[in-house]
Parts: sequence; structure tokens; C-alpha cells
Amino acid sequence: MIHDNIVAAPELASDGLQKIEWVRRNMPILKKIQSEFEVQQPFVGKRITVCIHLEAKTAYLALVLRSGGAEVSVTGSNPESTKDDVVAALAEEGLKVYARHGAKPQEMRKYMEMALEIKPQLVIDDGGDLVEILHENQTGMLEGVIGACEETTTGVLRAQAREKAGQLQFPVMLVNEARCKYLFDNVHGTGQSVWDAVMRSTNLVLAGKTVVIVGYGWCGRGCAMRAQGLGASVIVCEVDPVKACDALMNGCRVMPLLEACAEADVVLSVTGVRHTLCKEHFHVLKDNALLANAGHFWEEIDTPGLKEISVDKQQMRTNVEGFQMQDGRWLNLLGNGNIVNIACADGHPAEIMDTSFALQALSARHLVEHANVLEKRCYPVPGIIDERVARIRLQSSGVSYDTLTEDQQQYLSDWEA
Repeated sequence: MIHDNIVAAPELASDGLQKIEWVRRNMPILKKIQSEFEVQQPFVGKRITVCIHLEAKTAYLALVLRSGGAEVSVTGSNPESTKDDVVAALAEEGLKVYARHGAKPQEMRKYMEMALEIKPQLVIDDGGDLVEILHENQTGMLEGVIGACEETTTGVLRAQAREKAGQLQFPVMLVNEARCKYLFDNVHGTGQSVWDAVMRSTNLVLAGKTVVIVGYGWCGRGCAMRAQGLGASVIVCEVDPVKACDALMNGCRVMPLLEACAEADVVLSVTGVRHTLCKEHFHVLKDNALLANAGHFWEEIDTPGLKEISVDKQQMRTNVEGFQMQDGRWLNLLGNGNIVNIACADGHPAEIMDTSFALQALSARHLVEHANVLEKRCYPVPGIIDERVARIRLQSSGVSYDTLTEDQQQYLSDWEA
């Protein structure tokens, strides 16, 4: 049984369509791929379920997949990032869509299961939720699944762990590991959108403040770089000594998190690890410190623990909740601990998600074209796809670049030279 759409505000469809049209105008790579899909129809007869932060850019990806002949169902990967006007727009466009802003965890799970009722052959995932449901709760659908494309570090780690355990039942394309993903989406997308969200929510300046970045992967690196550019003093906390060295050589201070919290005006968690910030850290933070999470899951900040040790709480601003400690200090939690750049703002810029979603669309086509040869394991995005996305991006910006001559190519490939 396929359920009717879950749409909280159908009257907002025109607003959602306007947003989708705006991002379409600013996503030239995906726009070009859409024109190809309309002619080539690579997904005719195929069913695709998309589970990504459900806002305008994701909606455009879903429409591009449909333009290639697919039947598409859509749900959201985070309740705070779902935009009800965009959900309404997708429903009006004829897609199957199951999501609403602010849904409870059990509702989110139900919506994902509803989206899977079309029995997809392809899955576009963000965090590995659909892959998990298919392996643990909807095993009857596994036989028909060609493969999945995974958007995030968290989902990649889950897929790799499942493969290592010998339990992965279909191929998974690691879109997050593509150069056009982590160099642009993770570094520049997260770096810009996180501070956009923090400043928009608080109406405070970042310059002159001490910002603690917990985790110096590609996302943490981008957040630190942008914070420095905005005039903040940046402290990085890491468990990887190589990444800690990298942060040090990029002009950041490096110290243990508990020590850094005593200096922090802002603490940003970018780890993918549960309870990165917990009670011991809350006890030493400065009065009026800001707490934000840029990781995939809200659990990076121990929000229940924060509520437990607080003696009072107050809504300070939209998306900013204050918690008073026993000694009178106030700690300010942004976006209820959810991924701040989407819970408190509009997520990554359209031009950034253009590269990521182009990789998703082309990786999905790759899965279809190579379904007979791909094994049940994790695969990197082929270099030819990565480079094609970059070439289209440069062309759309009117940028030319150099190529090697035949003599230079020979020199690089010939050990005798």
C-alpha cells in the first residue's frame, strides 16, 4: 500500500515553487544534467527514493531525477531542516512526498518507511537511514535494490561498517568521498552556511570572539577557516594528531576540549560523534556561551543532559534557547542541537549543492548502467564523474583551464623518462 502524501501546509506550494525556481537558476551543473536526462531517459521504469534535508535544492534534485524517467518519492533526513512550503511544492508537482517540519523521531521514521513503499531500485541517502531500514526492517525489498548513493560522512561510515561485517546487501556509491563533494560542500558549504546560521539566529558579531571548533575534518576545516576570516580567534579540538597538526599550521590553537570550553564564546561540534559536548563541558563554559552543532545528528550535544542540570530555561530568540546553570550562568543552545546551518538558516548555498547533487544524479545513473557488474560493497565515485562535474562548473562560470600536451602526458606515464 502506498500512502497519500504527508503535506503540512498545501497552501504554501506557490512559495515552495518560487524557491525551487530560484535554486534552479543558480544550479547550472544540475540544470545541464537535467537537459541530458530529459533526452536520454536513464531511469525509465526505475523507482528512486530520496532522503536528504528537504529544502529547495533537494527538491530540484528530485525533479531532475524524475526528468530522467524515474518514479520518485521524497522524505526528509532531519525534522528541523524540512521546509513545509517545499514539501507542498513537490506534492503539487506530482511527486510522492512524506515530511513535515518539526516531526518527532518516530514520525520521521514512519515517513521514511512510507517513502520506501514504492519499492525503490535506487536510494539517495543522507546519513544512512534508508539503507538501515532496508537492511533491518524492510528486508523483503532488498532483492530489487540496484544500489544507493550516500551524501554524508556519517552515512559513509555506516555503509563501510556494514560492508566490513559482510552485511551490505547492495552497492553503495560514496558520494561524500568525491573531491567535488568534500572540497566544496564540506569546506566551503559548511564553512559559510554554519556562520550564516549562527549570526542570523543571534544577531551577534563573530569578530573578537573565541570560537572552539570540535573536529577538524573537511567540515571543521571549512568552519575554522571562515571563522578566522570573520575575525574570530579559533581553537581546534581533535583526537587525530595529524589533523591537530594541520589545524596548528593553519593558524589555530589546539587544546583539549575541556580546557578550551573555559575560553569559548562559541562552541561548534563537527564530529559525527555522540555527546561530543556533555555535562562536564557545560559546567566550565562561560556565561552566555553559544552552543551549536554542525554534525549530521543532534546527539553531538547532550541536550537532555543540558536540560537536566539547568535550573531555568528561556526562549532567547527564534532558534536560541537559554539554559541557566545553578551558579547563574546562561548557556545558549542553537536550533535545539540540530544541524545548525539548516535548522537555523537555509543550508548550503545553491552553487555549492549544485556540485554535490550533480554527483548524486550522475552516480545514480552509474549504478543503473553498471548494475550487472557492481558487487555488494562500497564504491568511490568514478573519477570521470568527479571531473565532469568540475568541468561543467568551470564552463558555466566562463572559466578556461590548461590541459597537458601529449608529450607531457607521456612524460608522466613513462618511468624511463
